[in-house]
Amino acid sequence: MKIDIICVGKLKEDYLRAAATEYLKRLTPYARVNVRELPEGTIAKEAADICKILETAGPQSRKIALAIDGTAVSSQKFAHQLENFAINGASHFIFVIGGAEGLGDSVLAACHMRLSLSAMTFTHQMARVLLLEQIYRAYRIINNEPYHK
Repeated sequence: MKIDIICVGKLKEDYLRAAATEYLKRLTPYARVNVRELPEGTIAKEAADICKILETAGPQSRKIALAIDGTAVSSQKFAHQLENFAINGASHFIFVIGGAEGLGDSVLAACHMRLSLSAMTFTHQMARVLLLEQIYRAYRIINNEPYHK
């Protein structure tokens, strides 16, 4: 399984970089994970940069936008959705995390799914760490491996 995470902006805090690095390390037995950081700019520029990347994705990819108006699901349901995508031929997941202003409409339209991590608002930097943790948790669930609840 291949996972790309497209993020606007860099992780600026040491503790966030450490957490992201830890979850990337934990994910290595399950998937090849690549984080691609794009420069911050206007929402139109960010959307154009993201859409260029999404256009190169093959038909086996599933594009998932993290969006405030997305669907909030439990960890178990998220794992089930990823597993169902894979069963139905998806071998590549692309998660998109926008900048401080969110994602442009063109990015949202290009994605198969909109996912919300919570009804609460998080910084886009914190969202990256939360997403990595949830992807790791999903693979533990899919593989019937223990992980704290």
